[in-house]
Amino acid sequence: MATRKPPRQAAALALILLLLTLFGWWAWQQVSRPWGSQAVNFTPAQQQCAQEGRLRYCVYRAAGGVNGDVVYHLHGRKLEPEIWNDPTYFTAQVQAEWQRAGLVPPTVVALSYGPVWLLAPPGQAGQSGLLGTVWQDISAIEARMGAPRRRLLVGESMGGLNSLVLGLSQPQHFHKVAALCPNVYVDSPFAPWPQIREAIVRTGADPRTTFGIWQLARDYVADEAEWRRLSPLTLIETAALQTARPSLYLSAGLYDRYGLYEGVERLAQRAAQRGLPTEWHPLYGGHCAIDVASLAAFLVR
Repeated sequence: MATRKPPRQAAALALILLLLTLFGWWAWQQVSRPWGSQAVNFTPAQQQCAQEGRLRYCVYRAAGGVNGDVVYHLHGRKLEPEIWNDPTYFTAQVQAEWQRAGLVPPTVVALSYGPVWLLAPPGQAGQSGLLGTVWQDISAIEARMGAPRRRLLVGESMGGLNSLVLGLSQPQHFHKVAALCPNVYVDSPFAPWPQIREAIVRTGADPRTTFGIWQLARDYVADEAEWRRLSPLTLIETAALQTARPSLYLSAGLYDRYGLYEGVERLAQRAAQRGLPTEWHPLYGGHCAIDVASLAAFLVR
């Protein structure tokens, strides 16, 4: 007849098994994750950072000189204005491309209102209204720096959407807008659930990411009408673009988990139909796949 282990011994064995399991999980995590990061070989621009009210910004000037233009960089979600010189980010690749080609680059001013922000027009939502103040902040920066020869915008992901909102709603101020993997959607987050579900299936978007966008949108826009005022697909139809026509650079990855390829492609088509100089770069890749060489050329051309 089998003997039952004393309760204390059974508990000790269970604890040992638990510890071994946890150690095995920890060890696997260590060996299965990247052990380092590929860094870009480049000469970082000289950096000076400051504050303008709520806005934090950093000014970047290449050591070899600048060409008189200013590129305003609007960063992606949960990043910061210091990202421009990060050797593991695409911005380092852009600088390296300029240096490789022997090009004199623009001054870059990276803007940030925090880890997460949208340039929403004034509305009923609690965090709306930033679009009404950003130009004042840019003007204050230029009062210290001097007026640029040309003013450009570049942004990725959240920053790509912000670049489009600012550039298309105030086109008289900007010569070029480069929007990389911008969150542009055919369907609004206020659409009925069956329509949103169909969009998730159609675009291949990650459902969790879609719900995150749904939640974020409600911090900045209160309803369908306010969302449309923010949407680049609405802004591209505005009368302001009949007289001021900034050049557009648009790119998106085919299987971007945010499901934005469809919307960016439609924006590129409509911009071209409206006569805006438009470069559309459809890429075979995931979120924020970027064609660095063509982007670097666009920003200095």
